[in-house]
Amino acid sequence: MNKKMMRKYAALTARTGANVQKGQDVFITISAELHEFAALLAAECYKAGAAAVHMQWTYQPITKLAYKKQSLKTLSTPLPWNVERFRYMAEKLPARIVVLSDDPNGLDGVDFSKVSKANQAIYPIIKPYRDAIENRHQWCIIAFPTVKWAKRVFPQDTGSVALKKLTDAILASVHITEDNNPMEAWEKHNKSFKERRAVLNSHHFDTLEYKSSNGTDFRVGFMEKSRWQGGCDTTIGGVVFNPNMPTEELFCSPKKGVAEGRVVATKPLSYNGSLIENFEITFHEGKAVSWKAEKGQELLDKMLSMDENAPYLGECALIPKDSPINESGILFYETLFDENASCHLALGKGYADTIEGFENMTAEELKKMGLNDSMIHVDFMIGSDDMSITGYTNGVPFKIFENGTWAF
Repeated sequence: MNKKMMRKYAALTARTGANVQKGQDVFITISAELHEFAALLAAECYKAGAAAVHMQWTYQPITKLAYKKQSLKTLSTPLPWNVERFRYMAEKLPARIVVLSDDPNGLDGVDFSKVSKANQAIYPIIKPYRDAIENRHQWCIIAFPTVKWAKRVFPQDTGSVALKKLTDAILASVHITEDNNPMEAWEKHNKSFKERRAVLNSHHFDTLEYKSSNGTDFRVGFMEKSRWQGGCDTTIGGVVFNPNMPTEELFCSPKKGVAEGRVVATKPLSYNGSLIENFEITFHEGKAVSWKAEKGQELLDKMLSMDENAPYLGECALIPKDSPINESGILFYETLFDENASCHLALGKGYADTIEGFENMTAEELKKMGLNDSMIHVDFMIGSDDMSITGYTNGVPFKIFENGTWAF
């Protein structure tokens, strides 16, 4: 990616993505491999008025070494300064930017049983700070191309050709061209969600039914005050931001305990640096009760046992087959993109802001309404070319999807 395009991407991320406010701190999580883009991104955050930009450097090969060489006890013991960092974020409410770039297979060979146990041990310590910051700050997840990732997506090409193809695909997905104003493009893009979101919310669906010739036959229930979201988001304090770039989805959190049937995944799932492929999950009384995968069975087992609520659903998202990312024909092996090419469900934590009046509810009240809470939130794709989705309100049907795309 040339410097001009990197600057445009960095400015878009700081201004439209995270919408950094004057005097606000910013935390950026990014690979050390991307130090040049990191400097441009930090500069744009300062231009937007950031008081301080804090870098959280990562590097996948070092992460892999830590997972393989450190003992379970060491991995399970949170460092005091990391706990303090979460406390600081809960107090200061910084904007957070996460830049994805890792090799989808970069952590193959890691003992995920050990990693899962370590995460389970640390989660209760950081959960109070995560809960304190939820819906009170801006966050934005973007991606930046690397050769290893590009070679996974375009294995037939040389590294340089694959990297250019992935770069072009990423820039297209976030509406950046050589001569456009991407911030104006995103303003228009966000407006495009409003009409369909209004239709979905006007029906107050209590149930959605999914059917596809691949074997998906599934029903899921919703809470009384559920509302569909999509496009930009807004903090409780009123700051508008774009949490995911790209985004093509309208989504809602279902009611915990109300889901029946079988769903068949239509794309691989990259989870913790390894792939789960050709899998399906069966639900009963809202809970995943059986599952199987042709590849990554052990990883799928670990994911669904991360905590007692991991087997329950946290999100249902609607994306038509004619979304730009799906029409590109590219399988990115990265959920940020692949989830925007296909209808998907998410296991684990639900989104409080998909409940009307959530800002005036306690965590216990949200739980009683049926919002799931978990240490994971993992999207997996189930959209297909012939998918049919019907919404029901007190038994009255409304066709939402027909043959994989919008029916209204």
